[in-house]
Amino acid sequence: MKTRWPVLASCFLVAFAVASPGQAGPVVQVDFSNPGLSPSHWTLILHPDGSGHFHSERGNAPTASPQASDAAQVVAPDQDRDVHLSSQFTGRVFQAARNYRWFNVECESHLKVAFQGRKKLSYAGPEGQGACTFNYSKDKGIQALGDSLVAVSSTILEGARLELLLQHDRLGLDKEMEYLTEAQGDGRVQQICTIRAILERLAEDPAVMERVRKRARSMLERTEE
Repeated sequence: MKTRWPVLASCFLVAFAVASPGQAGPVVQVDFSNPGLSPSHWTLILHPDGSGHFHSERGNAPTASPQASDAAQVVAPDQDRDVHLSSQFTGRVFQAARNYRWFNVECESHLKVAFQGRKKLSYAGPEGQGACTFNYSKDKGIQALGDSLVAVSSTILEGARLELLLQHDRLGLDKEMEYLTEAQGDGRVQQICTIRAILERLAEDPAVMERVRKRARSMLERTEE
């Protein structure tokens, strides 16, 4: 069973730290790659105030994402978008960077475990810089951090799939929202605030099923607890 960070419902955007005027602020970057998945590579860049940028590339992965619902069978197109995470979550990421000496540590366990994807955690800021790469880490904190960041990427990609379904297959939204609700409950997706815009569209669109609208409203309410 995966070690998980606490799943934080709140997405209020309060700055964790702010760089001095004219000074480059600290940045945490996460690079993930797995040729067997779609997308096969993604990058998430985070700043202390919760702002960031997400970029993904589909690569030569299967035509359907393993994480998508059976009904949808939709692969999100390449993404290149700004995102904003909660202050609580972002604060934990930067605190982890500090605790692990700006990621100047050995992350990889070197155990014979299934390939989960190559994860590179990087930090650059006034205090220093560093990076470590792992598939699986024996350090519970590092492994939990990696799992949570992967869950954030899953949320962003789910949002992209919802956008695609809204345009081309509104009936498919029902199963996809069912999956998303379940995944939010068990931590497979985190930081629902990153897809607030598409959930608000679904909640207010009379052309989609009422069950979809209800689930979207429920998810939005949970992000504001």
